[in-house]
Amino acid sequence: MKRRVSYRALPLLAAGAMTLAGCGTAGGAAAHSRAAGAIHRGGTVVIAIPPALSPDGFFPVMSTATYSNIDNQIQALMYKPLLFITGSDAINYRRSIARKVTWNKAGTVYTITLGNKYRWSNGKPITSQDIVFDWSIMKAASQSNSPWLFGGAGFGGIPTRWKSVVARNAHTIVVTLNQPSNQQWFVRNGLGQIVPFPKAQWDKYPANMKKELTWINSVVNSPGAAPYKVVDGPYKFSSMQPNQFWAFVPNKHYGGHKSYVSKVMFQYETSDSGEFTGLKTGTINFGYLPYALWDSRMSLTNDTLKPFFLFGFNYMNINMDAKAGFMQKQFAQLYVRQALQMGIDQPGIVRTLYHNQAITEFGPLPSKPKTVFDDPALKNPYPYDPARGKKLLEAHGWVMKNGVLTKDGHPFTLTVMYAEGDTAATDSLQLITHAWAEEGISASLQPEPANTAFGVMVGNNQNKWDITYFPGGWTYEPDYYPTGGGLFAASAGGNYSHYNSAGMNHLVQLTYKPVSSQAQALGRLAQYQAYAVKQLPVIWMPYFPTLVVQAKNLHGVNATLNPVSNVYYPNYWWVGN
Repeated sequence: MKRRVSYRALPLLAAGAMTLAGCGTAGGAAAHSRAAGAIHRGGTVVIAIPPALSPDGFFPVMSTATYSNIDNQIQALMYKPLLFITGSDAINYRRSIARKVTWNKAGTVYTITLGNKYRWSNGKPITSQDIVFDWSIMKAASQSNSPWLFGGAGFGGIPTRWKSVVARNAHTIVVTLNQPSNQQWFVRNGLGQIVPFPKAQWDKYPANMKKELTWINSVVNSPGAAPYKVVDGPYKFSSMQPNQFWAFVPNKHYGGHKSYVSKVMFQYETSDSGEFTGLKTGTINFGYLPYALWDSRMSLTNDTLKPFFLFGFNYMNINMDAKAGFMQKQFAQLYVRQALQMGIDQPGIVRTLYHNQAITEFGPLPSKPKTVFDDPALKNPYPYDPARGKKLLEAHGWVMKNGVLTKDGHPFTLTVMYAEGDTAATDSLQLITHAWAEEGISASLQPEPANTAFGVMVGNNQNKWDITYFPGGWTYEPDYYPTGGGLFAASAGGNYSHYNSAGMNHLVQLTYKPVSSQAQALGRLAQYQAYAVKQLPVIWMPYFPTLVVQAKNLHGVNATLNPVSNVYYPNYWWVGN
């Protein structure tokens, strides 16, 4: 969902399914391709974009308005990250702009050494000045008076912990923090957000940062603009038709694995049924199966299906901004959130709407995919029990009037604004509002285009929404080290619910401190997770995988699926028999 005001929660491949990820090891996809048969070069990969979702930001320092999975994926085609995060949450320096990163014992000074494998597509080297300029944009766009806000602010200590970023020479950068920090956290969540772009192409107003940011914002959704012609990723922008397709062709000067295919197209879909037809007829060779069409999956005879969980969780935002109104003040009470949570029939939703492909979740760190962060000892403190939820509300002074619980003359009424386009998500909300009615809670549903709903949620008028739902939830990028600092700390960019807890703030800050062992690091994360489970900074929802569908003649895909990065790399794919 957001980052200071962004939304990673929106899915790339399905309007109600998690976004696809992908990368893998440096040679994994190629090895898979060879196993499938002789590698074929040429051809086009057509990737489905779900209804109501389309790219709207191509600049690699994403604003809160463009911080979505689809934008992240498309930018990853054109620009290489400073640090390449693998599916095991490690750093692969062979696929990174940086050749290495070292730090001092206190975790206050980090030295980045650039490699020479990757260059800009015009032949120029990637230098320290590009990195320093990148940071200057990130820092300036993290200020409250910026023309636009950086979507990564609040993660990795940006900008408050960063004291300076200095180029020591053409290939060495020194980042100094103003306080000791957990080194693994900072490298992943801080340095991991740097995606270099060429200073020579973008530094139009070097003496006026406000004009610089304003100009950047004017071309953020114009991939044909001149600055985008110089990239260092595997592809470069080719052409587009708004709300139809976005096409990319190989960057012939790419320093990594060069694309087998001749073109990659992201195709906008007007409906899930239309996308399904495209898969059946072969006009789409990489897409998704909506859960509502689960019973029709056997008709995809020329495709394969793979459930795929990303490192994340699914949830509803609940507006706890006390300045907004009476109900928002009630949402800030734990017992109210407990009652709402007890109206979520997760097992029933998993069984009937997600065909047992999803899992029940009640905290911010998922049980799938398996990671070292999962704590199997945790138990759900608020299982489905509408009768218990109603009693809890009545015990705190709510009285039933005309079928709705009422307090101080105010009925317990709310609206759930959600991203439209996914049948399973809509059906889930209908089941939930029915259960809430049993508790005496009157809830109405308000479907909106994803971008519209997100804009209302992050806008300044907090009295315009109660609860929001973006099916798919949160995936941990750029917060690869899942401390919750970008989500539930009072000042966190992803804290759309305006949750404010001294206990949560303390536990999050504890995860930022230097650690002496992995056990100590995991122990701190476990404390944070247990607190989040009980305190309900959001309403937990079932977590479901993307049902990835690919044509049988599209090879190399599975080896590039990465549950952590949430980015896939079609330069390892090829179209054959």
